[in-house]
Amino acid sequence: MRIAPAPPAAAATVSPGAAGATSGAAAAARQAARPPVKRMDAVKQALLLFVHSKLTMCPDHRFAFASLGDTVSLVLPLSPSDPTVKKDFSSDAGSAVEAIQSLDASETRYAMADLTQLFKIAYQEGKRAELQGRLLRVVLIYCRSSTKPQHQWPIKQKNFTLDIIYLHDKPTADNCPQKVYDALVDALEHVSQYEGYILETGQGLARILFRQTCILLSHPLQRCIQDDLDIPKPLAKKTMATEAAQNEDVMPVSTQ
Repeated sequence: MRIAPAPPAAAATVSPGAAGATSGAAAAARQAARPPVKRMDAVKQALLLFVHSKLTMCPDHRFAFASLGDTVSLVLPLSPSDPTVKKDFSSDAGSAVEAIQSLDASETRYAMADLTQLFKIAYQEGKRAELQGRLLRVVLIYCRSSTKPQHQWPIKQKNFTLDIIYLHDKPTADNCPQKVYDALVDALEHVSQYEGYILETGQGLARILFRQTCILLSHPLQRCIQDDLDIPKPLAKKTMATEAAQNEDVMPVSTQ
């Protein structure tokens, strides 16, 4: 039995609509096969973005890292000149990357989140920074949807700036992200020396976290208040601004 070959035209002809459907289906299949970005991986990438961007602006920026369980513990990388010595603040990019990559998400659901030790460490480092002519800033990335942070911090003197990114799940019977957010706002207002920003998202998209990280690159002394912050601008505002500029009367300029 002989199998007749398909007509050449039929074999070679694909309509543009079919091609689009095929490529769309292939892209959807690739997207489905691609594992979602875990929140901790996105946080690490955001921290790396922040560190490298700051060092590009000024190589004198220094960084230290801490993790939050029931309370705060420092994450100290090893000194590159002496591997037996751990150091805290450093402008060495390799040490920062080492500390960031050592962070790991915990499977434990903590019943409390005490920020008191974080504020104590920041207060002491803030005094050291003042003597060196520096400003200390704490960037807190908080990811708990059911645990309100707390602190016992009666000191009224403020010598460091606090920024917060709050990544949370949707409200449920167990989750109370609004109450957690309100507690974070109270903590920020209680301790922040200059204008501190608090940014939140419950969408779980890495690009939103990266955008918020870029907003926090702004210097605390060069910021507008957060209520006036409108970046990135909505597309509708951009269109209106462009149309307004195009419709402005053009005044003639005399060359005499």
